[in-house]
Amino acid sequence: MHLSLVIPAYNEAESLPELITWIDKVCSAHALTYEALILDDGSKDNTKAVVGEIRKANTNVRYIRFQRNYGKSAALNVGFERAKGDVVITMDADLQDSPDEIPLLYKMITEEGFDLVSGWKQKRFDPITKTVPTKLYNWAARKMSGIYLHDFNCGLKAYKNEVVKSVEVYGEMHRYIPILAKRAGYEKIGEKVVQHQARKYGTTKFGIERFLFGFLDLLSVSFMTRFSKRPMHIFGGLGMLSFFLGLCITIYLTVAKFAFEQYRMTERPLFYMGLLSIIVGVQLFLTGFLAELVSRSSSDRNHYLIAEEQ
Repeated sequence: MHLSLVIPAYNEAESLPELITWIDKVCSAHALTYEALILDDGSKDNTKAVVGEIRKANTNVRYIRFQRNYGKSAALNVGFERAKGDVVITMDADLQDSPDEIPLLYKMITEEGFDLVSGWKQKRFDPITKTVPTKLYNWAARKMSGIYLHDFNCGLKAYKNEVVKSVEVYGEMHRYIPILAKRAGYEKIGEKVVQHQARKYGTTKFGIERFLFGFLDLLSVSFMTRFSKRPMHIFGGLGMLSFFLGLCITIYLTVAKFAFEQYRMTERPLFYMGLLSIIVGVQLFLTGFLAELVSRSSSDRNHYLIAEEQ
């Protein structure tokens, strides 16, 4: 199979029939065999019924419905696990990503040798409340990851199948899949300018909470990229630095005590700073030691209740 199209959907029943028809038309015109995995993230509308009608006419469509809303990263993670195509393409269900981009994205993976190709919505039709945070995130992600993509958050991306099997996506990590892929050893990451369309149906799912959670996940993925396999390097390093500072202060005060008998160490604020530095240093070192013993992956972090799969 040439393609697996992973399509997270939350209350996008109006868009789905048009999207699947468009995808089928493009893939048929370019002789691409495909499967379209619709991940229903606990929709409250009639998405289930709509997809049921779509599947009667198109056997390439697969449907997975979550018991409740888990978020886009959860949908992508489950879609990645089930994807069978040689190339995996993710796209949003709201018709803002154009299926006409599929053939060139496929070609960039199969013929040009990219591990991952990220779309770049150079001209956007989103409200300013979405574009401004997106620009901020992209700037921060570039600086912290060293991957110079213009649009980390673009939902339209293409991957080798082996790449999506090598990454774990949770929280708001779907924004930073290129960083996770690079960490897994897939460094040939490309970018393609893609067409962005104004939303035709429904309303945006972007909320102010994503601004905060996305930033926290950026810090998390940056930390995990550098220190997931060696937490002692950061905690132990900071602990040794703090302990050494406290030790130096203690030695200085001890020498001063013997040099000047009338001098009382406990009367100087520096004494308490040194004592605190030693305590903090020991605690940081122990934190690093314990982190080395405890696996970072939780057994149920990516456990999602699926109500139905067809």
